[in-house]
Amino acid sequence: MRLIMAAAVILTLTASPQAAETVSHGLTLVGKLKYKADFKHLDYVNPDAPKGGRVKLYSIGSFDTLNPFTIKGDPAAGLGFTFETLMISPEDELSAEYGLIAETIEVPDDLSYATFTLRKSARFHDGKPITAEDVIFSFNLLREKGQPFYRFYYANITKVEKLGPRKVKFHFSGPPNRELPQITGQLPVLARHYWQSRDFSKTTLEPPVGSGPYRIGKFEPGRYIEYERVADYWGRDLPIRKGAYNFDVIRYDFYRDQTVALEAFKANEYDFRREDTSKDWATAYDFPAIRSGHVLKQEVAHSRPTGMSGFLFNLRRDKFRDPHLREALGYAFDFEWSNKNLFYGQYTRSSSYFSNSALAATGAPGTAELALLEPFRGQVPDGVFGPVYMPPKSDGSGKIRQNLRKAVRLLKQAGWRIKDNRLIDPKSGKPLEIEFLLASPLFERILTPFIGNLKRLGVSARIRTVDPAQYQNRIRDFDFDMTFGGFGQSESPGNEQRDFWSSAAAGRPGSRNIIGIRDKAIDALIEKIVAAKDRDSLVTATRALDRVLRWSHYLIPGWHIRSDRIAYWNKFGRPAKTPGYGVGFFSWWIDPAREKALENSRRAGKK
Repeated sequence: MRLIMAAAVILTLTASPQAAETVSHGLTLVGKLKYKADFKHLDYVNPDAPKGGRVKLYSIGSFDTLNPFTIKGDPAAGLGFTFETLMISPEDELSAEYGLIAETIEVPDDLSYATFTLRKSARFHDGKPITAEDVIFSFNLLREKGQPFYRFYYANITKVEKLGPRKVKFHFSGPPNRELPQITGQLPVLARHYWQSRDFSKTTLEPPVGSGPYRIGKFEPGRYIEYERVADYWGRDLPIRKGAYNFDVIRYDFYRDQTVALEAFKANEYDFRREDTSKDWATAYDFPAIRSGHVLKQEVAHSRPTGMSGFLFNLRRDKFRDPHLREALGYAFDFEWSNKNLFYGQYTRSSSYFSNSALAATGAPGTAELALLEPFRGQVPDGVFGPVYMPPKSDGSGKIRQNLRKAVRLLKQAGWRIKDNRLIDPKSGKPLEIEFLLASPLFERILTPFIGNLKRLGVSARIRTVDPAQYQNRIRDFDFDMTFGGFGQSESPGNEQRDFWSSAAAGRPGSRNIIGIRDKAIDALIEKIVAAKDRDSLVTATRALDRVLRWSHYLIPGWHIRSDRIAYWNKFGRPAKTPGYGVGFFSWWIDPAREKALENSRRAGKK
């Protein structure tokens, strides 16, 4: 589930010197597996953590379905707790996957197939064993009736074969693809005996049969949902799961926006919060519970690639087809002023689509990159063959006249002209108007000064803020001019790049090619990434793609932060170590003494 809702961690092969020829407990792309076959537990858990207690979390928006695998409806937060996958990635080794439902995996040297042997102990919540038939059924069901993403993601799996009651073989097509075995390992396994008599494509509020550490408990659509820990969960003692998922009940309450949700957190309506708004982090956490130590506020550094975020153009709109226009509009966004005055200096400007990783292109292309790029000379921007594109800078004073002058020169060269203080499209003869689609009013304060700068270029821009459900539907249907969005990346990019940037994904509703990119050179470079035979060729192909994306001005680069900002009520015990790629919240537990102290303090306050 983590693959689809958050960002998409893509992994691939190399386990031990014999892993490509023999059976292995896990796979990795980078170096050797951290955890050997006989490991006892992950480094960032307490294997003896006590079980029990309730934790309250929050989500923005609403929900009307308990099926997270289809395009219809808004699924409830937390449904990933109820389903398991063949393999899983730990938070301290995102380039690796270890067997979960699958006990072992076998991959040949030519990468033509992957064979999974399932654990005898793997069970659904109703006690029925997880079988090869369930795996095959899940693959076919998701590809035929699941989100469009699945058809794209599993495009190179040509056949699934049952080799025994607990053994399944996936056959692959196309050139050798080092990540495909682990992409296959991310398959969620659904209960055939449950779904075969139901319409998978419809929304449902009937709790489906799952196999994860939690099952769905009480819920009220759009308001809250609770997940109850499965006491006899089949995977509780597996090394990959030991010490995790310690809460008896996980509850999500749903709020209409972040402002309301933050006030609810201060009132102790829920227990843990990640803060994504720099202003709130800097100004909104000075309240009594912080000062008393009942709420703890921390910044936790991470090593995750930060990918790219920014103001996205919808290229399906004719007005954004001109790359000179897109580049020119980028000069109107003053990041340095925004960071100083709106973000409290907390962010770094994003320049690469693979920022905070060795995959980001730097300087001019080397020999290996040029070998990939030269066939597309004349098809890609000329800048691709020189130093990488870097977004404009300012001195942070708010005076960006020099940048706006550069924008005007670009526009004039491309035939745009200003008439009656309005920028006129040379093709349509119409003034340029832009609507920015937002899901939260909190972002309006960032857009407003940007819109003011656009006005100085003759651009008429406005903000349309809608509720999260409507926003999701409009993004899904590509019904917008511009929006703010992001593209998370892993250390091992691969098949997911097709869904981000490929021509085939551009016209598929629900795809992550939100921008609508259709470019043969980019399509070819994506395939170079997918077919990369080793780490060096993967890095080279990714850097080449990065150059083309940056010089094509498909978005106006945004910003990133290299830490997780968290606040929580002081009722938790925590392991000694924090994983390098996350906070590891679901390896925490309720500390009864701290929880009692909080409750006593709350009661004393009421008196």
